[in-house]
Amino acid sequence: MDPTTIIVWLVIGAIAGWLAGVIMKGYGFGLIGNIVVGIVGAVIAGYLLPRLGIYIGGGIIGAIINALIGAVILLFVIGLVKR
Repeated sequence: MDPTTIIVWLVIGAIAGWLAGVIMKGYGFGLIGNIVVGIVGAVIAGYLLPRLGIYIGGGIIGAIINALIGAVILLFVIGLVKR
């Protein structure tokens, strides 16, 4: 894996994590936390969405949307567990 791929993953994770924190109001975890939430969200969505028959598309925008959906799901579950 080359460094460019890792940088792209981090940027997509940061964008998706930040957007998920904005959507879920108050569930932001700072820059590093948002990157982690975005990357884990991308993994969750990459596993869950195809099994539900949902395909977002390719490219950077598709990857961000996919990671955003997964990050929102992750933050929702974290919110349920914290209660």
